[in-house]
Amino acid sequence: MNISYNWLKDYIKTDLSVDDISKILTDLGLEVGSVETVDTVKGGLRGLVVGEVLTCEKHPNADKLSVTTVDIGEEEPLPIVCGAPNVAAGQKVVVATVGTTLYPNEEGFEIKKAKIRGEVSKGMICAEDEMGLGTAHDGIMVLEPETKIGTPAAEYFNIESDVLIEIDLTPNRIDGASHIGVARDLAAYLKQNDPNVKVKWPSVDEFKSDNNNWPVDVDVKNPEACARYSGITLSGLEVKESPDWLKNKLLAIGQTPINNVVDITNFILHEMGQPLHAFDGDKIKGDKVVVKTLDQGTLFTTLDEKERELDEKDLMICNAEKGMCIAGVFGGIDSGVTENTKKVFLESACFNPVYVRKTARRHTLNTDASFRFERGTDPNITIYALKRAALLIKELAGGTISSDIVDIYPEPVKDFEVELSLKHVERLIGKNITADRIKTILEALDIKILSDTSGDLWQLAVPPYRVDVQREADVIEEILRVYGYNNVEAPSKLNSTIVYADKPDIDDLRNKIAGQLIGAGFDEIMSNSLTKAAYYEKSESFPETEVVKLANPLSSDLNGMRQTLLFGALEAVRHNRNRQNSDLRLFEFGNCYKLNPSKSAGEVTGYKEEEMLALIATGNKNSGDWNTPDTKISFFDVKTWAFNILERLGIDTANCQETPSENDLISEGLTFTLQDGNELFYMGMIHPRLLKDFDIDEPVYFAEINWKTLVKKSAKKEVTFEELSKFPEVKRDLALLINKDVKFKQIRDLAFRTEKKILKEVSLFDVFEGEKLGAGKKSYAVTFTLQDTAKTLKDKQIEKTMNNLTRVFEKELGAKLR
Repeated sequence: MNISYNWLKDYIKTDLSVDDISKILTDLGLEVGSVETVDTVKGGLRGLVVGEVLTCEKHPNADKLSVTTVDIGEEEPLPIVCGAPNVAAGQKVVVATVGTTLYPNEEGFEIKKAKIRGEVSKGMICAEDEMGLGTAHDGIMVLEPETKIGTPAAEYFNIESDVLIEIDLTPNRIDGASHIGVARDLAAYLKQNDPNVKVKWPSVDEFKSDNNNWPVDVDVKNPEACARYSGITLSGLEVKESPDWLKNKLLAIGQTPINNVVDITNFILHEMGQPLHAFDGDKIKGDKVVVKTLDQGTLFTTLDEKERELDEKDLMICNAEKGMCIAGVFGGIDSGVTENTKKVFLESACFNPVYVRKTARRHTLNTDASFRFERGTDPNITIYALKRAALLIKELAGGTISSDIVDIYPEPVKDFEVELSLKHVERLIGKNITADRIKTILEALDIKILSDTSGDLWQLAVPPYRVDVQREADVIEEILRVYGYNNVEAPSKLNSTIVYADKPDIDDLRNKIAGQLIGAGFDEIMSNSLTKAAYYEKSESFPETEVVKLANPLSSDLNGMRQTLLFGALEAVRHNRNRQNSDLRLFEFGNCYKLNPSKSAGEVTGYKEEEMLALIATGNKNSGDWNTPDTKISFFDVKTWAFNILERLGIDTANCQETPSENDLISEGLTFTLQDGNELFYMGMIHPRLLKDFDIDEPVYFAEINWKTLVKKSAKKEVTFEELSKFPEVKRDLALLINKDVKFKQIRDLAFRTEKKILKEVSLFDVFEGEKLGAGKKSYAVTFTLQDTAKTLKDKQIEKTMNNLTRVFEKELGAKLR
């Protein structure tokens, strides 16, 4: 939010510098993000002065150039070569002196002493567009004859320089979203040292209705969506360009002036934080304003010329026949003020923040008005804002106030009543602040003290514009920020306790695994926990009945909590592939959520939250070149990456039970469980039907690891050490002809059950299938590593071990040696 330094000083008398004010505001919770000098015209016309053309002669070496001498009030006139066709002796003109930077565009250019076709030029006679004052470039700008030579151009054109203070406003501090709001906070701080400091609110004492010639009837059909609606009419207006002072104030904060009536409504919004809307009176059919919702699907064209389909919960400002404005968000194209407008209905309202927020999100609209209504406006300021605006419109556009103020306020908003304990103030702040000091701070913040201040408990009344102050802790926070966080001294003694830290350190493990995956070529993603509940409508693996659905979703795309990381990962794959990035290895740590249908939805026990780790990969594992083909990522690559994670955390993958699994999401999958039955992870290729739904035409492999189970298992793993054997290993290979349904894990487990002493490792190095082997057969080439830690193995012992293994394989698995 932008605040003008000059504008701010209209409401509070202070000689503080911009830097001092910025520091105070930051300490008060209105953090200043940047401070920038701005001008109503870029460059502020610095270096430009009024001059008089003394002589003007044709350039001897150029037909379209003139050689002039110009008096700018210095000792010697300046020689200037000019290319404008209308330059002549005796003219009063604007001259850019050497060293001046002009900004006909964003980059600008510097005026330098030059020699043009042999003639010296020490400046430039300017056209309108060259100074940034307009777009005309048919010649230089000629001023009135009586204009004084040497007058700075900034003074002649009433150009103002200002300092723009950008405040990074937090959502809870909407009370500071205006110049008076900022002045109010600044005054509360300064009052601690000077009780005479106060905020100067513009007077509206002169307001009165001129007649009642054009009353407009107002009917609020949805009072729950509109707490207060106020309005007034003005007739006989002349809509025209705003005066310089109003345009300069708006330009200083980055607003574009439109016309005097619209500019006044924008001025009021940034002055006091109350959004206003002016309706063209001739467009109010039946002289009636109705605040209501319209039927689902009603079409409405907004000021940006876009036709929007309304929701049945979008609050509208209507006339007797149709909608005119989306309440608190955006005006309609047919009801806005134009140069032909002669009378207006001026609206000042307080809309329900929830209604405005949902409507703005539905239509992806973000306006200055919706920004304030979404966070809560002051219901007690609507009438004041109307009076202020009406007086300004009469002053700048003429006309008369043609009705009494209409004010529909069925249930006035009361002050928030809060009980404050002075003991709690000291306990939470950590310092004893005197009761008188607290009273001064509260009064400076417009917080009324209702009870006798002599006791420990005070009854307070907090004004409604402070939407974030409704509890005792909130009030104490207000006291502290005005008193000053920096005024609370750090204690000389630090009390600490020894805190037991759970092991393993989950954050440390998470970082280690993330580093391992990044080293393997993965990129980390973070997807939204909110997702489409529609993803689970026909899912068997993750039933729709277990989706945690939101009561008030922002949209249909964000109406449920994810049960799996799969869909978010697929969205990331689709997003990258659509941008020519098809070789992907992605991982994500994230929580998944489930609802237990047998439990009450209102019970915490009815919900389940688990952290998962997902791996997703597609495309090339290695990109080839002229002599090396591309290598595609395969099922076994993802399995290896998943096993590496388990092994890094001390899980023996040999003891994991593998179960083939295939469902509506995964084809050719495996589920890995521990011996105690707890599932560690599942993996496989994403089902082609699901890939088609996401418009992905490349195989995608996915693994989802139960991180909580993995961490628990890792915590029980004991690290043991043993001396490296001094005796050599021996390796023997067997080529086994087996049935296709026999898995390598069966061979491995059977081998270790048969030889428990010297068998150290069993690994598979080749798999072969072919017609020559016979139907239903395959060949495994297996390496057995043998080692005795106490002595060197002898041939007889090795041969005996291998014979035992061969016999067991033949007997248990029907294997034959090839």
